[in-house]
Amino acid sequence: MNCESKINVIKDVFNNREPGIIGSYKRSSVLILICKENNNLSILFEVRSLNMKRQPGDVCLPGGKIEEGELPLAAALRETYEELGIDATNIDIIGSMDYFVSPYNSIIYPFIGVLKSNEIKLSVDEVDHIFKVPVEFFVNNSPISHEMIIKSEQKEDFPFNLIKDGKNYKFATSILKEHFYKFDEYIIWGFTAQIVKSFIDILRQVGY
Repeated sequence: MNCESKINVIKDVFNNREPGIIGSYKRSSVLILICKENNNLSILFEVRSLNMKRQPGDVCLPGGKIEEGELPLAAALRETYEELGIDATNIDIIGSMDYFVSPYNSIIYPFIGVLKSNEIKLSVDEVDHIFKVPVEFFVNNSPISHEMIIKSEQKEDFPFNLIKDGKNYKFATSILKEHFYKFDEYIIWGFTAQIVKSFIDILRQVGY
């Protein structure tokens, strides 16, 4: 195969190819579920079951893992139904947030929906209980924020001999801002707080 033929092969592959993200990422989606009560708007949160293997008792938004071949919004609605018994027909999807790429090889796709009625049936295997926080609470109260340093750590068999300066190589570090909202007895933090803060920041930009 000559150079022109090889170029044509490369063109065929990349000419109309949709760009993706390099690397392998766990993908999940969540729902910022807005509830209307007494002319006020609140966001619904879950407290994860204390029997869960991962993050028991943590506060989170409805949602979870995106299955193979599943669209992010479909996953958010499916997980919301599995966790809260809320059918997709009972949610008015009004838009999507910017997706969040975490430093732990995961991507989270947040969506915004309005709950049409209060018909909720918890899955006790996944959800201990739910609570609601007024949107105005987040608008009027900035979170407590702390910087967390994330460093790389190499295994014993890492080939330091293949890189300049070996074990003295200055590997990059990154900083993750952790946000904490205190509401009654609840602490909303981690990726959940990151997504909520981003949502509120966007609302503030338009004078909400």
